[in-house]
Amino acid sequence: MTQNKSVLDWIENMKALVTPDNVVWITGEEAQLEELRKEACSTGEMIKLNEEKLPGCYLHRTAVNDVARVEDRTFICSKKEEDAGPTNHWMDPEKAYKMLYDIAKGSYKGRTMYVIPYSMGPVGSHFAKVGVELTDSIYVVLNMAIMTRVGNKVWDVLGDSNDWVRGLHCKCQIDAEKRYICHFPEDNTIISVNSGYGGNVLLGKKCFALRIASFQGKNEGWMAEHMLILGVQNPKGEIKYVTAAFPSACGKTNLAMLIPPEGYRAKGYKVWTVGDDIAWMRIGPDGRLWAINPENGFFGVAPGTNEKSNPNALHTTRQGTIFTNVAHNLDDNTVWWEGLDKNPPENAVDWKGNPWNGKTSTEKGAHPNSRFTAPAKNCPCISPEFENGAGVPISAIVFGGRRAQTTPLVYQSRDWNNGVFVGSIMASETTAAATGAVGVVRRDPMAMLPFCGYHMGDYFKHWIEMGEKLGDKAPKIFNVNWFRLDDEGNFIWPGFGDNLRVLEWIIDRCEGKVDAEETAIGYVPHAEDINLEGLKDFSIDTLKGILKVDNGQWAKEAEGIEEFYKKFGDRLPAELRAELDGLKERLAK
Repeated sequence: MTQNKSVLDWIENMKALVTPDNVVWITGEEAQLEELRKEACSTGEMIKLNEEKLPGCYLHRTAVNDVARVEDRTFICSKKEEDAGPTNHWMDPEKAYKMLYDIAKGSYKGRTMYVIPYSMGPVGSHFAKVGVELTDSIYVVLNMAIMTRVGNKVWDVLGDSNDWVRGLHCKCQIDAEKRYICHFPEDNTIISVNSGYGGNVLLGKKCFALRIASFQGKNEGWMAEHMLILGVQNPKGEIKYVTAAFPSACGKTNLAMLIPPEGYRAKGYKVWTVGDDIAWMRIGPDGRLWAINPENGFFGVAPGTNEKSNPNALHTTRQGTIFTNVAHNLDDNTVWWEGLDKNPPENAVDWKGNPWNGKTSTEKGAHPNSRFTAPAKNCPCISPEFENGAGVPISAIVFGGRRAQTTPLVYQSRDWNNGVFVGSIMASETTAAATGAVGVVRRDPMAMLPFCGYHMGDYFKHWIEMGEKLGDKAPKIFNVNWFRLDDEGNFIWPGFGDNLRVLEWIIDRCEGKVDAEETAIGYVPHAEDINLEGLKDFSIDTLKGILKVDNGQWAKEAEGIEEFYKKFGDRLPAELRAELDGLKERLAK
């Protein structure tokens, strides 16, 4: 419990609004969490899985109309509409509070209010921030206990401070027409109604860790980014840390948990996972950029996760994990999803709760966005620095997208501002699975398009200002593209563990160990400087082909960038306008 007046007053106000039958304060103690698990199983909210094969694991199903984040119902409620910017949905805060309170009014009647104190980042770290989430869902409590640091220690750290994020979640009727996820950046407040899906209701996740935190970071001089953090350890035992941002379906989790190729492992290379999704970064006492992962678990997409694609992620799910919207194998009380293996269960229940035979059904057993919430400590390659509140020093920042041509395998930006430009124009091409139109370029600056809590033009400006503060200690910025296609539509670069070959070049560049060729877009490797040892059926000529920069294709790209930049109007930093002009000039030569 806490004596913090700002917390107690807010909870009393929310109680008066939602009128719960009782209130439970979450202490973080295992005995309390175990009681909640039993209660959730008794009501059917969760199903306990095979204790021998999946110890401490549970299955949960959301409503069929509530299976993913809802970007069209996600709002930034800044006082001025222009501060939300052209990439966010905006709602007037007064109007939003009234609408949300009308929906939430009395919605906890017959239910329990759970008070969850949580820390984003190791408790007590100077990076960390405190949040309090009120919810009427045991599922939320148990997921938050995996994804964040929950419990009474958080109250001790908060003391009587008012610097904490308020989060109200109300399941209500799970009515899709009245579903809203609203952020009030100036008030440090998040309100989510009519959803039970993790991405909308685990308010420490994207809501706090990115949308609210990005706004806090701008005001307080730090960065909240949609980035993995990994460490590459060489045979001498030296570890260099890299952050990387990719839009969805670009292999972010696979890179975060990369397993080095056999030849590298034999020499003693290791890759350490610090984070798979979010990086909070501050300038340290030494003037360098340091990062922590503010989360304590992984909220991963299940389909496609298997022994080949990501054995570390799969291993992480084997204990203490909550699975959401996957298939339930009744023969041995375990779970299954598409892409797990080629042996779907015949006696199963699908994600909707219907009987399902994986051998004969044309329906999917697991929802395409089905999830696992797993403790980070389970990960075989979790970094020894994971709990270090001081963070890790960042040598390189990597951006990337899914491009069939145009973008080379890897290139380095000319300097920090050019790197901000490279991040701001990040893009992926749509695949047939995503939409009817194939190859349409979708811009997703720094992979933050759905997650930036304020005007993206101001966000770019914040990046530029961070570079000015860092000076010559700023990380080097790179762009990668694992997805170049040949004429038959096959991926040319092998990807997965072999991406370490590119990371090795990136680190060598940061340390000044290798030269590079200057092109119109930046610095491209000499093919001989990327280690191809042990790569079968892949020639240095093939590598040269995917390192090539086609100025004609980039001239067309520049037109697309020009069009994209128009939406930011006069809030687009002059530095980025100058970078685009510089690119055009170099291409014209």
